[in-house]
Amino acid sequence: MEFEEMIKTFKNIIKRNFLKNPNIKKSDSIKKYLKNGRIPWSKGYHQYKEEFITAAINNHELLEQIKSKSSLNDYGYRLDERVIEYPWIFSKINTENQKILDAGSTFNFNFIINHLSIKSKDLTIFTFAPEANNFCDKKVSYVYGDLRILPFKDELFDVVVSQSTIEHIDMDNSIYGYDITHNKDSSRKSYEYLKAVQEMIRVLKSNGNLLLTFPFGKFENHGFFQQFDSQMLERIIKLLEPFGTYDETFFQYKNDSWNFSNKEDLKDVVSHNPHTGKGKLDDGAAHCRSIVCLHFIKN
Repeated sequence: MEFEEMIKTFKNIIKRNFLKNPNIKKSDSIKKYLKNGRIPWSKGYHQYKEEFITAAINNHELLEQIKSKSSLNDYGYRLDERVIEYPWIFSKINTENQKILDAGSTFNFNFIINHLSIKSKDLTIFTFAPEANNFCDKKVSYVYGDLRILPFKDELFDVVVSQSTIEHIDMDNSIYGYDITHNKDSSRKSYEYLKAVQEMIRVLKSNGNLLLTFPFGKFENHGFFQQFDSQMLERIIKLLEPFGTYDETFFQYKNDSWNFSNKEDLKDVVSHNPHTGKGKLDDGAAHCRSIVCLHFIKN
């Protein structure tokens, strides 16, 4: 009975995390965040979001819903796209011992590193420069450089994950402390991201999985990232098609929650840039309002 009660309690905690008024952890910062109306990026937002994502990626029922593209209910109120990207990615990752490349360092967090599906992996994190978080003691490998020139041999990884990263390539990344040459014409699309996608395909093993996410809708240049439109997405598809099969999944933040959508409905959607305020509306969207998630399997 003790084990059954423990499972029941855990499920109740998970369930509460997806209601509009979840009681996740009663830290002072989260209490204040909830009390003040859950304003994106206010005090307690990051802690609340981490607890929310932790619950989501450990909720097998939710992951199955996402895998089967079943409609979600009141999911992710006033939270940014990470709360749907992580569960989508984890719905595609198994617990087998595989070599995995995190192309962009979105796995470099304790709550990700310690997840059952990641603990069983030989994980390499590739990013531009060292970060404060370091999990070398957990046998995580770190490699630094440019995603457009990956220093790995062909067909090395079973899984490559790149979560909301390629939209920053060739953009102004000074807010992250990087002073590198970039596209300075706000009216011009940069296609440098295609070089990174080519590299990801190259280092992926046969039958390997590439999990790629990025903001999608109306083309926008926000300085530190660009939002991709249908034409930019099509450029990626043309790269993938000769090497394997792919599946597209679209998500949109609408009516106070994240849910499945389609390409046509997202063509005019704009993002909210929390650094400049551009694109802020009265819908409470924290950041990007729509994303595309690509699952590619190499031949």
